[in-house]
Amino acid sequence: MASQFNPVKLFAGSATRDLAEKIAGFYGSELGEITLSRFSDGEIQPSFNESIRGCDVYLIQSTAQPNDNIFELLMMIDAAKRASANTVNVVIPYFGYARQDRKDRPRVAIGSKLVANLLTAAGASRVMTMDLHAAQIQGFFDIPVDHLDASVIFVPYIKSLNLQNLTIASPDMGGSYRARTFAKFFNAEVVICDKRRKRANEIEAMSIIGDVTDEDIVLIDDICDTAGTLSKAAGLIMEKGARSVRAVCTHAVLSGKAYETIENSALTELIVTDTIAPRVQSDKIKVLSTAELFAKAIASVNQHSSISALFKV
Repeated sequence: MASQFNPVKLFAGSATRDLAEKIAGFYGSELGEITLSRFSDGEIQPSFNESIRGCDVYLIQSTAQPNDNIFELLMMIDAAKRASANTVNVVIPYFGYARQDRKDRPRVAIGSKLVANLLTAAGASRVMTMDLHAAQIQGFFDIPVDHLDASVIFVPYIKSLNLQNLTIASPDMGGSYRARTFAKFFNAEVVICDKRRKRANEIEAMSIIGDVTDEDIVLIDDICDTAGTLSKAAGLIMEKGARSVRAVCTHAVLSGKAYETIENSALTELIVTDTIAPRVQSDKIKVLSTAELFAKAIASVNQHSSISALFKV
């Protein structure tokens, strides 16, 4: 898969080492050597342990628990530019701050736009990511963005379950478009969970729009954070007479008591990807790898070929 133009080198940030090794394996190369040092006060200092002059460099780093990981990535970009890399391409499987994509109330920041500005200012040539919370975040960048779709990973798995009465569900109104897009792969009906929040991560009330009686429900979302929404939705769906309920979430943030919440929920299974490495093993959590998809996308970029084929299920 090596580029016929400039040498390609892949490097991992500290947050995504396991996934980066898998991506490199599918790409057909070893990860490059980089040292990510920290001073006693937490100050980060990356240094490349090999020449990257004239290379197309790929820096692989998810930005879950985002602050340190974002700044580490920014420092890696700066170090690569100063080491005369030809291009500095950042592969961010999970893009932190994506939920802050608009001013939904007065006097708040638009965090995803700020992160986009920081990455560009640091010297990134291109961004590659997966299932942004809002697709319009691509427009926050003035550099190319390759936005991969995890449905090509999830759909074959869901098909393999051979669910008799499959219905797709969205855990909130905002995710209805995502659920309808997913449902087209199965020619399935869509139901929606309408929720009202008191504040972030705290639900006041929830109701179901649509009939779930005797259906095998698959909830679709991009991020599972505290798992509170999914747990409440799953419980309500089962109360309304569903046969089973599963959830598909690309990014397993799983903060706070999320693992405990999932274990105690009505969910048969939570299906996630490895854009964020799970902290705890659970029989209820099925992890599907994104490594091959990212490797193919990197190869397509280097060969100046279209990545459209990667979106076909």
